[in-house]
Amino acid sequence: MAQKTLLKGRVLSFVGSPFEGEPGDAVRVDEAVLLSGGMIAGTGSVRDLAKAHPEAEIVDHRDRLILAGFVDAHVHYPQTAMIASWGKRLIDWLSTYTFPEEMKFASPDYAAEIAARYLDLTTAHGTTTMCSYCTIHPESVEAFFAEAQARGQRVVAGKTCMDRNAPEGLRDTARTAYDQSKTLLQKWHGVDRISYAITPRFSPTSTLEQLEAMGALWAEHPDCLMQTHLSEQTDEIEWVKSLFPSARDYLDTYESFGLLGGRGLYGHAIHLEPRERDRLREVDAALIHCPTSNTFIGSGLFDMAGLMAAGHRIGLATDTGGGSSFSMLRTMAAAYEIGQLRGVPLHPAQLLWLATVGSARALRMDDLIGNIAPGMEADLVVLDLASTPAIAQRSARAEDLWEAVFPTIMMGDDRAVVEVWIGGRRALG
Repeated sequence: MAQKTLLKGRVLSFVGSPFEGEPGDAVRVDEAVLLSGGMIAGTGSVRDLAKAHPEAEIVDHRDRLILAGFVDAHVHYPQTAMIASWGKRLIDWLSTYTFPEEMKFASPDYAAEIAARYLDLTTAHGTTTMCSYCTIHPESVEAFFAEAQARGQRVVAGKTCMDRNAPEGLRDTARTAYDQSKTLLQKWHGVDRISYAITPRFSPTSTLEQLEAMGALWAEHPDCLMQTHLSEQTDEIEWVKSLFPSARDYLDTYESFGLLGGRGLYGHAIHLEPRERDRLREVDAALIHCPTSNTFIGSGLFDMAGLMAAGHRIGLATDTGGGSSFSMLRTMAAAYEIGQLRGVPLHPAQLLWLATVGSARALRMDDLIGNIAPGMEADLVVLDLASTPAIAQRSARAEDLWEAVFPTIMMGDDRAVVEVWIGGRRALG
């Protein structure tokens, strides 16, 4: 018989989208959640669940908040060691910091060390699933998947493909990108809780031949996700125009090669042309908002309100290490701040939804993760809403749930994370 655990606390789940109608109406709060066999077996009152399952171990979290583990929809785990590197725009930042660090991942030992460090850090911050870029080295993918598999985590990742505009030692070819990606895909995709994402870094670092090869691979494996970058900075867009003079716009550099689709993940998507917005919406692709990265390297302000109103599928991400934090709490705070700068502040329910259900929807995994409901996988985070003196004194004045939660979103960090469950097993706490 599967071990059963009953977590008591304020169990927050979503019954709809807080971007449709009154945000609070999309939320349900229960007294307890029952875990069994790595899955969520039920939610409801403590009395009813304990009576129906007297054998369950009870863990009392009192008034702490229990919600689905955070889902980070766009990260670069190989950039863990060089996060928070000072003062560069995107293209110079890649050359100065990112590419030299990524060259180290030809070493299986170094890749394994950083994969373990990254997953330790993100677990400490309550993140239970992420979609990561690796490096051009198959060793970097093997290390990440092996470490995640050992922990029982649901993750997505892929070999980053680049065959131009990158240093010697950090370029593959159209042929090797296709062959190595396919080999990794066939080995890992669908094994345990692991999924493969076809990963051209972005069109400036791939030749037409490589983009075509990646499009062909995706056509052969349409159940895979495909991740790349789109319209992050204005000077990047000008660079793309110079490299692809016949393209209608940045998105066309993907669309022309079969790299536009509903299972596509397009990181940043800040400076979109009207045609790009329309086409992305038509195919129901996912746009990934990376707010700490967008402010840290000066990219711009994502149009959350406009894109949501138009019906786009949107996820939230740290973009480690262009993003300046491993924390999805800090990421939610930055999303709020960007919303304020655009004149549309996000409600706490909307921020929590983006970091859970929204990102799970972007990854096409919202039937598995990102919410608390019977039959979903038991990835959970328990938050202390009074984790520091500053947060405690503010939350003590709260008159409703949202006033209690919002100080932790704005000022919280790993000290707020009391417990993390991954696949029904306690991973932290």
